[in-house]
Amino acid sequence: MKVRKYIFINNTILFSTTIFFAHDYHFSLISKQTKMTNSKKTLVIGASENPTRYSYLAVEKLKKYGHSVIALGNKTGMIGDTKIQTEKRQEQNIDTVTLYINPELQKQYADYIMLLHPKRLIFNPGTENDDLYQMAKANGIEPLEACTLVMLGTGQY
Repeated sequence: MKVRKYIFINNTILFSTTIFFAHDYHFSLISKQTKMTNSKKTLVIGASENPTRYSYLAVEKLKKYGHSVIALGNKTGMIGDTKIQTEKRQEQNIDTVTLYINPELQKQYADYIMLLHPKRLIFNPGTENDDLYQMAKANGIEPLEACTLVMLGTGQY
């Protein structure tokens, strides 16, 4: 007999466990992680096709977790099947903007981010910026000083 159990946190299935019953003994095997989330359209600012960069890893992991991703960088390129665009396009229904650029470079994106009016703005480590944080807050955007990769891995995204 086989029974499937699911572990939920914030309406996300973190992993499923299959339990096999045989002769009064049971063996528990953790199957591969099943990531099921509500897709959040995400704009990654500072995207790079360099696989050692965190922005690259974020684009890959966001896609792996089922999120729609727009990659914006200073050079065109590809991250898997996601094209890195260089133009600030008027996008609709952006849930999250996640930053991978320093505070000085953020100045040229501040008005663009406010125009997109995402639900939240993530300042990844090294991108913290009090001015943009306060501007986001004043415009009804939830600013978070957090790590996109950690949030995804812990089911908090």
